Amino acid sequence: MKVLCFLLLALCLLSRLAPGAAFLTGLGQRSDHYICARKGGTCNFSPCPLFTRIDGTCYGGKAKCCMR
Repeated sequence: MKVLCFLLLALCLLSRLAPGAAFLTGLGQRSDHYICARKGGTCNFSPCPLFTRIDGTCYGGKAKCCMR
């Protein structure tokens, strides 16, 4: 019974760690949403607000980086 509880706990922990592995971009590389925020922009899935321009993408090309 204790072994079964341990295996269930290990399965839950491993399933939590797996989605985080997708965010690893490699050594020395930054993600595109980090670069957008570092330049002073914001990532938007909707169109950019008024008086802003598109300056790249975020989240793997799914969103736009909007700059003033």
